[in-house]
Amino acid sequence: MNEAILLVEDEKNLRITLGDRLRKEGYIVDFATDGVEGLEKATRLPFDLIILDVMLPRRNGFDVCRDIRNAGLATPIVLLTARTETVEKVLGLKLGADDYVTKPFDSMELLARIEALLRRAPMRTGQSLYQIGPLCVDTRRTTVTKEGKPVDLSAREFQLLRYFIEHAGRSLSRDQILKDVWGYEPDTFTRTVDVHVSSLRQKLEGDPKKPELILTVPGLGYKLQEQ
Repeated sequence: MNEAILLVEDEKNLRITLGDRLRKEGYIVDFATDGVEGLEKATRLPFDLIILDVMLPRRNGFDVCRDIRNAGLATPIVLLTARTETVEKVLGLKLGADDYVTKPFDSMELLARIEALLRRAPMRTGQSLYQIGPLCVDTRRTTVTKEGKPVDLSAREFQLLRYFIEHAGRSLSRDQILKDVWGYEPDTFTRTVDVHVSSLRQKLEGDPKKPELILTVPGLGYKLQEQ
């Protein structure tokens, strides 16, 4: 085992009790005590699964769940809440949660749901490990290394890189990238794509001025060079 779980929960006793139980099951556990800290950790650090309380200080779990998905992360999310209304469950699932557990809950049931989601995770994203020249990209753990050294990408930069990988060898227009990665309509803020490509090149290319990975397609946009 050794999968990493982020537990976002403001109730101290539950946080300690559930954290201890998860560790006994072999999981690596990190904590956040409010929605702002939870979102920051979820989008900055690699986790295999997130347990997210809905009723949190500073930002509620629904907003955090939505923003995690908007950042392009497919990490499985279990919402944890005292609410029992069906409409709340439906809202959580529509915002991108994978499962929903209502307090008070049986720890064995929660563990079973966690195990089921972790088994499904690789199937949800297909291949998760890519070797691209000197780069190793793990789309499940949202990590990138270059010649064995970690590369720090923002959530949006990682989402853009993953999009290029999934469309390797294909010429992609700026409008297409903007629509698929940002969700914007064509002809809107097209410089956004250029700025993020430039940032990726600075971090990933041997010589950003002479890119060999993310190539410019004159008059159209960009493509990732097939390896």
